[in-house]
Amino acid sequence: QVHLVESGGGVVQAGGSLSLSCTTSITITSLSTMGWYRQAPGKQREVVARVIHDGRLKDADSVKGRFTFSRDNVKNTMFLQMNSLTPADPGLYSCHAAYDLGDSVSDYWGQGPQVTVSS
Repeated sequence: QVHLVESGGGVVQAGGSLSLSCTTSITITSLSTMGWYRQAPGKQREVVARVIHDGRLKDADSVKGRFTFSRDNVKNTMFLQMNSLTPADPGLYSCHAAYDLGDSVSDYWGQGPQVTVSS
């Protein structure tokens, strides 16, 4: 079982910044994929930024140049720095981790801090 504990989020004016962090209960480098997703009210959950199994970063076109994914392997923590937030960015932001068990992959989710952007 992998536990993900998130912090951050909140309310910010358009153009402002917020940061999120997600600490994993296991060595973060043992995860096959990790990243951030968001879900706005009435919409499907979408990928914001994630690191896939070969180490490459995949991020949504809508956040390129504004959001930055990073991680601290010593602290087993991943981060999402969000700059120049717009009214299109609010939602429930959840971190995700996938752990490869060999014959299957288990998915784990953080509790999802809310991000609200006021115009």
